[in-house]
Amino acid sequence: MGNDTGRIHIYCGDGKGKTTTGMGLCTRAAGFGYRVLIYQFMKDNKTSERAILEKVPNITFEDGLKKEKFSFQMTPEEKKERKAYYEAKFMEITAKAEKGKYDVLFLDEIIYTIRAGLFDEKILVEFLKNKPQNLEVILTGQNPGEELIRLADYVSEIKKVKHPFDQGLPARKGIEK
Repeated sequence: MGNDTGRIHIYCGDGKGKTTTGMGLCTRAAGFGYRVLIYQFMKDNKTSERAILEKVPNITFEDGLKKEKFSFQMTPEEKKERKAYYEAKFMEITAKAEKGKYDVLFLDEIIYTIRAGLFDEKILVEFLKNKPQNLEVILTGQNPGEELIRLADYVSEIKKVKHPFDQGLPARKGIEK
């Protein structure tokens, strides 16, 4: 990768499409020949996007937990355990991105994980300040902190205007999940 790479992207907001947008950028990068590493916080290893993108050359998914649940469903003890797990997993993933000479690192829902108290934002900030120069990093989730916004080169907010969830309709496989 050239000196025009190594930027930080944030896709945030209350609208549908943050993960979809990040996956689209990963697909574009892989199509160009860049090596992409993806980790999905707060999601099991069975997302619809993963089912197809793991078959794409140059895209590698890092496995997470086999079962996940929403942060609001967790006990304080489960939250403490999950925080320790995510922080250790983050160190493992970022080391893999560096040692494996990946070009793009997608940390899906890491911002949500921070807001849920399951990951220390300082760890992410420190990584972003010292990341490999040419590593492109994609972050998603709601309400990024000011420090993350300041460090990012791109911040795109996806705003919900209308969503079927507002009428009590569940997420559909292949569309919302």
